Amino acid sequence: MKAYSIEFRRKIIKAHEDESISQRKLARRFGVAPSFVQKLLKQYRETDSLAPKIRTQQTPSKLTAEHLTVLRRLVETQNDATLAELRAQLAAEVDVLVSCSTIDRALKKLELTLKKDVPC
Repeated sequence: MKAYSIEFRRKIIKAHEDESISQRKLARRFGVAPSFVQKLLKQYRETDSLAPKIRTQQTPSKLTAEHLTVLRRLVETQNDATLAELRAQLAAEVDVLVSCSTIDRALKKLELTLKKDVPC
């Protein structure tokens, strides 16, 4: 998800400073989550900065190289399996439970495709 622009953030801060309205009303007015307004105001008070925080570390995948090798083998042996079926087979073989979305991302990483388009 793309971060909100500095100009948009500035408008929220300006509206908060010029008018004494609640954070919830600000969120409703600008179409954002109340938690975003709360975090933005706190960040502005503490650092005097409106810049979005930079994500320094990506959340590591639950699937290791060994898991990906097993997944590749499962797809090669049963190419018509759904994501849910692959998820269950992987859990049975290597005892790792992940979501269908994680299976989908892993297949894309391995450049593998499934023949079915059945939702998970």
